[in-house]
Parts: sequence; C-alpha cells; structure tokens
Amino acid sequence: MKRLRELLGTLLALALISGCMQTALPEQADPKADSGTVAYVPLDDRPDNEERVEYLAQSLGYTLAMPDEDLYKTRLDGQGTNANGTQSGDRAALYEWVLRQEADGCNLYILSLDQMLSGGLVASRALQGENPVTLSDGTELTEFQLLKKLLETLAADKNNRVWLLDTVMRLAPTVGYGGFGLTEYNGLRTYGMAARPALTGTDLTAEKIAADYPLGADGQPIVPDADLPAGAATDYLAARERKLRLTDELLSVLRQDGYTNFRVLIGIDDSSAEDSVQKNEIAYFRQNLRDGDALLSGVDDLGFKAVTKLYLEHCGWSGATAAVQYFGGSENKAACDYDYQPLKDIVEEHLAFFGLTETGTDTAQMQILVLTAPAEESRKEEYAAELIRAINSNEEHGRPTVVIDASNNSYGTSVHDQMAAETHLGWLLAYSGFLDMAIVTGTALSHGVARYAWLRNGAPDDTAANRAFVRTLADSMVKDFCYRNTVRNDLYAYVRDTLNGSPDNFCTPAVDQTRILTQLESAMTAGTGAVLKNFADSNLIVGLEPYRTVGCGELTLSHYAFPWQRVFEFRMEIGVGTFTRPHEGLL
Repeated sequence: MKRLRELLGTLLALALISGCMQTALPEQADPKADSGTVAYVPLDDRPDNEERVEYLAQSLGYTLAMPDEDLYKTRLDGQGTNANGTQSGDRAALYEWVLRQEADGCNLYILSLDQMLSGGLVASRALQGENPVTLSDGTELTEFQLLKKLLETLAADKNNRVWLLDTVMRLAPTVGYGGFGLTEYNGLRTYGMAARPALTGTDLTAEKIAADYPLGADGQPIVPDADLPAGAATDYLAARERKLRLTDELLSVLRQDGYTNFRVLIGIDDSSAEDSVQKNEIAYFRQNLRDGDALLSGVDDLGFKAVTKLYLEHCGWSGATAAVQYFGGSENKAACDYDYQPLKDIVEEHLAFFGLTETGTDTAQMQILVLTAPAEESRKEEYAAELIRAINSNEEHGRPTVVIDASNNSYGTSVHDQMAAETHLGWLLAYSGFLDMAIVTGTALSHGVARYAWLRNGAPDDTAANRAFVRTLADSMVKDFCYRNTVRNDLYAYVRDTLNGSPDNFCTPAVDQTRILTQLESAMTAGTGAVLKNFADSNLIVGLEPYRTVGCGELTLSHYAFPWQRVFEFRMEIGVGTFTRPHEGLL
C-alpha cells in the first residue's frame, strides 16, 4: 500500500508539472489569412459597436476600416461637441467617407443607417421631421435623398456585398441627451408600452401605423403621464414617425431590381412583452423584408451578427447542427422586462438566422448551454451545478460549446465564481451575459458560430486570428465576471458618495475623471486575478478535424477608459501572450 501511495504521488507530481510548466510555441511564420477589408460605419462609439466588432472581424481574417471616431461619436449632455458642432455623428462626412471607400475599390460594407442618417442610435431617438444634410461642396440633400444616393452608388458595383443595419426605435429616448431626463424616460416608456390598435392586412401601412400612434387599443387617445412636460409625447411620436418612414423608404428601394447584393438586419431595441407602440412597426417590417433580410431582438449586437454573416457567406457556410440545453427552467419567459419575446423564441430565431439546426447532444456539432433565471429559487445551486457539469463534460468529450447567461444576474456572483474556479474559460467558443438581456443571445451565438466556422473553413493556425478571438472571449468574461458583478457597483458608489458626482455622466456636475480611472484600475487589478489565471491555465481550441488545442497563454489588461464618460460601460486593451503547448493536468 505504501509503494502504491508513493507511485500515485509521483504520477500526481508529474501531472502537475506537465500542467503548469508549459513550453511556448514558436510564433506563426506564415502570412495571416486575408478575408478582405470591410468598410464599417458603427452604430456609435461604445465598445460593443467599436473595438469588440474589430476583435471579431480580426478573428475571421478581416481588416476593419472605420472613419475617424469624431465622425460617429455620441456625446451626452455637458460633454461638449464633436468637430461638426453637435453631440452626434457627422452624417455628411460619413456619407463622403463611404463614397471614398467605394472609389478606392472596397467591396465589403457594414453600415449603420442610424449613424448614417441620424448621427447615431441616441440621436435617432430624438430627431424629428426633415433634417437636411449639407455635403462639403455645398450640396444639400434630404435624408431620403442621401439614403437613395448611398444605395444607388453601392448597387452600381455588383461585386459589393453590403449589410445595412437598422433599428426599431425603443420605447423611450435616452436619458441625459438633449435635456431628456429620468422623469421623461419613465413617463414616455409607460406611454409607449400602452397597446395600440392591432393592424393587419391592407391596414398595415406606414401611414396607418403613424396615424394610430396616439391611440390606445380601444381607438381612444392615450392620455400621457401628468408629470411629462408639455409636448413631450408629441415630440416622441414625431421621432418615431421619422424613424418609421426612413426604414419604410429603405425597404421600398431595396425591393426594386438591382439590390440583390444588399442585406438588411433590423434590431428591436429595448422593448416589452406588452402590445406596445412597437408591435405594428415590427409586423410591418417583417412583412416587407426580402429573403436574406432579418429582424431580430437586440441592437448592440448588430455589428457582431453582420460580421459573422458576412464571413459565413464568404466561406460557403452550409449550416451546422446544435444541441441547446437550458438550465434554470425559465426559458419560456422573457429574460427581462425589456424583451418582447420569451427567451426560447429569441434563441430559436437566432439559430435559424445562423443556419443552426437543433439536434441531440451526442450528434450535434456545437453545444449551446443557456442559463435562465431560476424557476424555483430553492434550486439555484442545483441549476448552477448542472451548468458547470455540462461545460466540463463537453470539454472532456471535445464538444465545442457556447454559454449564454440569460439569468439577468439572478445568481449574483456565484455562477461566475464557480465557472472561474471549476471550468476552463478559454476553452469555450463564446460566452455572453453582460449588460442588456436583449443582446446576450445574439452576441454569444454570433461569436460562437463565427469561431466554429473559422475552425472549419478558415486558417485555424493563424496566430493573429486566434489572438483576436481570445480578446473577444476575454472581453466578455472580464466585463461580466469582474466588472459588472463587483467593480461597477463600487464605482457607482465612489462617484456618487466620494466625488459627489453622477455615475451616469461625469460632466454633470464635472468630477475628476483621473480619480475615477485610478479607482477602476485598482479595482480591476484586485478583481480580475481569478479570471486571468483561469485563461492562463485554459486550452484554446485551434482545430476540429483533428481536434487540437493550445494553451491560451498570459493575458494583460491596460488602457482603461470610459467612452461615454459614465460608469455603465468601459473599454480596455487586452494583451494576449504567446500560446503554449496544451495543458495536460488531471481531470
């Protein structure tokens, strides 16, 4: 027995050494894969629309060409203006930038129409009526003329592949922009959630939808909240009508001959399960989409979806099979108050969009694990344990896996702590759970499908692409596991209680932002250790047939910033070290 214990001790020591003392792999000498250059006009300058889209594009071999940030940046109240003298993007300069890309021979485009026509998502919720655009040569175009000229120019080259991103306006505009406050937001969201007359058949037109905006389901005018300023509801409906008519014009033009190389992807912004003001808009847009176009829940994931679909077309994607497992028991409910469909319906629509067919666990090419809010509070630990076991079982059997945390923070920090302690984070194809529930499904599936397709069809040994993928994965997990759960709450309190400022806008009143960044850096240094160590101990999938992995290597975080000068979201640079030979520790 003593000799047996000594032998087991020796084997354990050797296993630990092989798992911890990893040999660096030689740097990739071959040229990286080149999928082409994509001209990208983002929705705005938040991380989900900017650097995270760039990470995903790089992981697929694309080079992302973007305008200067000042041309598409959004500034909240008190934060000054862009070079164009406004708080929003420069529509004329963006239009001319796209024309220059076309003149230079670009053939791939992903363009946010909220940015091109309104100056960004936030501005699109506020603009009313006609807002002419004056080009650098003095030519003045209406918004409809600018849209039509843009489409005609890009349609002239049949080699172009163009994804146009649009949105269904959310139920209330943005707090802290154009003097719009929380009272107005709450009042208008309630106003927008009220059911309108349900239109069908020949009555489902843009004109009839707009005419019925002020009316309840009974046909009588809806009385706005008494706390709303005079005219607030009228201005709100005018902004909705402008958005509706611009999208109507877009779909009308694209139904004409000569636009088969265009695809439209419309995102449904913050919504409600109620029969709200959005219901007729959504039905009308669905009715007028062409084959290949789509309308899906989520807005801040539009860039991810478009990049992925562009690559799927590029590589001749014929779809894949996927097994979907839910943990928590609430998949038949909306994940939060801002979703308009049950979670399961949203997942199924995204599966169809990416060409995934559901099948059983043992035969599926991909595994999709979805954590929901707990149907039974007393079983929270059980639901979490089931998820952890499924992740580890999939790694043991070499099953590529996507994890979606759609629990809306119902488990606090416990699930993330368990994942960091008991699973290999860097092994996953994708993870999402940060910020709005409306975007977690689209974010996780676009990243997961993109990575799977790349491993099947791309150049899996491309070091640059693999590093970009690790940044994509790490960005999601660091922000969710470390920032959202602990650091962000502490920063809210620090800005509010210590600096006597507003966590939602560092400029009203002005506070010392250097102190906020110092606090952020300190908190992130203390709070990210477990996740970064997990990545360093994880293997990254770099091949499927045959199945191959490498060690993720060391990650570093630096250059923190708050793009909108508020605590809600932040950006960082993620350094990815040299990949190592696979870890071979004991299970």
